[in-house]
Amino acid sequence: MTTIGKGQVSDNQLYWVAENKIASDFPELGSALRDPDGLLAIGGDLSIKRLLSAYQKGIFPWYSDGQPILWWSPDPRCVLEPDQVKISRSLNKTLRKNIYQITFNTAFADVIKKCAETRKDNSGTWITQEMMQAYIQLHEQGFAVSVEAWHEGELVGGLYGVAIDRVFFGESMFSRKTDSSKVALVALARTIDALGFRMIDCQVHSHHLQSLGAKPVARELFSNILGNFASSLSPVTNWPVGVLE
Repeated sequence: MTTIGKGQVSDNQLYWVAENKIASDFPELGSALRDPDGLLAIGGDLSIKRLLSAYQKGIFPWYSDGQPILWWSPDPRCVLEPDQVKISRSLNKTLRKNIYQITFNTAFADVIKKCAETRKDNSGTWITQEMMQAYIQLHEQGFAVSVEAWHEGELVGGLYGVAIDRVFFGESMFSRKTDSSKVALVALARTIDALGFRMIDCQVHSHHLQSLGAKPVARELFSNILGNFASSLSPVTNWPVGVLE
């Protein structure tokens, strides 16, 4: 069993994040646990300042109700280059049909709430009420972004994440109709590619993400990319407005 040591890191201790300090208080990424992969620290809060600093370092929060805040930096990291999204034959067919209207930042709170809903397999969610409020605040400050897929006026798919400089940190996506979240992802990738973004952080590997073109990169390389492409904390202001054609 892992022992939590406040302000300490060792082979069997987790770093405790002081609530009165910002995320610069985090330990070096190399001190993250191997099992579970990437667990780096515990505690702290979800203030805007801490979250932004954590993302810039390659750290993200991921925990469930009843747990303290857990901070992660897995190795390897799963990333997707905006111009490398794999479009299957069936997805290409859906795109050609143009059955979904895609918008940016028109229903952020609704997207995150739908991402938090229980999945078809009755699995729970890690998007707690505390997490929702924190990312809604990030959105209000211009750092958290949503992409929405609409069908006949109904929100049927989408995703949200954090945009810092030229890196998009993907958080979650949902789909209520075939390919709706994939169409939202394609729209995101094409948009941020045109805006000069370097990559989409997908955090951890899944076969679904791999099928869309995501690939693993070493944590050290990921950290170096962030140092070059996620250094500015100015919000991205030139997102598309209205329905994408």
